[in-house]
Amino acid sequence: MSSASVVPLHLHASSVKVFNGMNFYEWHEQVKFHLGVMDLDLALMNDKPNAITDKSSEDEKSFHKSWERSNRLSLMFMQMTVANNIKSTTPQTESAKKYLKFVGERFCSADKSLASTLMAELTTMKFNGSRNMQNHIIDVIPRNLVS
Repeated sequence: MSSASVVPLHLHASSVKVFNGMNFYEWHEQVKFHLGVMDLDLALMNDKPNAITDKSSEDEKSFHKSWERSNRLSLMFMQMTVANNIKSTTPQTESAKKYLKFVGERFCSADKSLASTLMAELTTMKFNGSRNMQNHIIDVIPRNLVS
């Protein structure tokens, strides 16, 4: 990466929508994009390389060093873009790839089930005239989207 195009990690992170437990797909897409732009997605695309030994080639040493940097910064980046209440429920991991997989497995299905529950609720609600329209609208708005 040339020094002319270096953008600080926190500036990229600030442009990613914070993961709140209900926006996994959007967050995942933005994280992968920004890590790719910053050339830090090596750890997401490759498993951890074997440990360096005396017999390791220069290419292996170079790849290992690049992977370690990518992994460390990718983890930092993802953690910077996750809401604190979510962050406290995720396990400590040393692999960016495993962290992303855990978050996906944990929240992807929650995303889908919440969406289908809300759709079912919204499509079956009807105004019956027993109260004023303002109260009906307030009840129609899903409470977990407001808070």
